[in-house]
Amino acid sequence: MSEYNKMIAGELYDSSKEELVNLQFKQRGVMSRYNELPYEAVDERRLMLKDLFGSVGENPVVQAPVRIDYGVNVHIGDNFYSNYDCIFLDVAPIEIGDDVRLAPRVGLYTATHPIDAGVRERGLEYGKPIKIGSGSWLGANTTVLPGVTIGENVVIGAGSVVTTDIPDNVMAYGNPCRVVRLIDDKDKNYWEDLETRYYAPE
Repeated sequence: MSEYNKMIAGELYDSSKEELVNLQFKQRGVMSRYNELPYEAVDERRLMLKDLFGSVGENPVVQAPVRIDYGVNVHIGDNFYSNYDCIFLDVAPIEIGDDVRLAPRVGLYTATHPIDAGVRERGLEYGKPIKIGSGSWLGANTTVLPGVTIGENVVIGAGSVVTTDIPDNVMAYGNPCRVVRLIDDKDKNYWEDLETRYYAPE
């Protein structure tokens, strides 16, 4: 099994192996070029996202600067938006659904390390995948830790540290992040009423 396959399978691997070092250099070169594009280069930016990430759906917007580890292990659905300074530490797969929004400085961290200091010092590490369901919104400075799944239609409050799975249709926040309440029809009706007023003729 190659070092890359060990990595994405969640097994111990050595990131200093040539195979992974070369992949990092290649992908971080793409990241550097992406981050240096002028703001108005919208079409070029969208095309480059296909080289930066493993797969990208329709209508992606990723504000620069963005940070990746490898990038190729990130898979993004349609209508994705991430604001400035988001981090994708993708030593394991990161799967993001449709219509997901990331506020500034959201960090998705799949990488982790052995608890034993000796094994760490000898250069071995591993990762656990992250999944984010469609329709979810993560507030500024949210940290998502390895192995976490966030459900669909979830709102995560700013500054949260998400250490465990979050179910569908909830608002959650805190350190550690906890479910605060359900998102239900009352929310839908309230916001759709405001939307109707917005579009109503004066």
